[in-house]
Amino acid sequence: MPHSAKGPSQRMLRVGEQVRHALSETLQRGEILDPLIEQTVVSVSEVRMSPDLKIATVFVSPLGAADDDAVVAALNKHAKFVRGRVSSALRQMKYMPEFRFRLDTSFDNFAKINDLLKSPEVARDLDKKDEE
Repeated sequence: MPHSAKGPSQRMLRVGEQVRHALSETLQRGEILDPLIEQTVVSVSEVRMSPDLKIATVFVSPLGAADDDAVVAALNKHAKFVRGRVSSALRQMKYMPEFRFRLDTSFDNFAKINDLLKSPEVARDLDKKDEE
């Protein structure tokens, strides 16, 4: 069965979580010498591994940054350095994954859905359904 039909394997999920922890620790230590990254708290919300475990898509939320996209671009610029810094924490892996940083927009999506559910139109429709 193709990977996309089944979803991520247990191994992909486990390795993704290990990579997330290693990245979080590296970012907390402030080892990346970039002014934009140094003045921003970066939260690593999720890491999705490719089926061969060679690519790690890292979803981050820059907290307190004026330009989230600029922080993500800076992280991608330093991806090879980050890869070297986390290698000791992930030495059990056969291949060190390539990191691709992406902005995590899931919180924005949750907020939009929440706002929609609280809108007067939806509340009115829900009230009608309750009366039936």
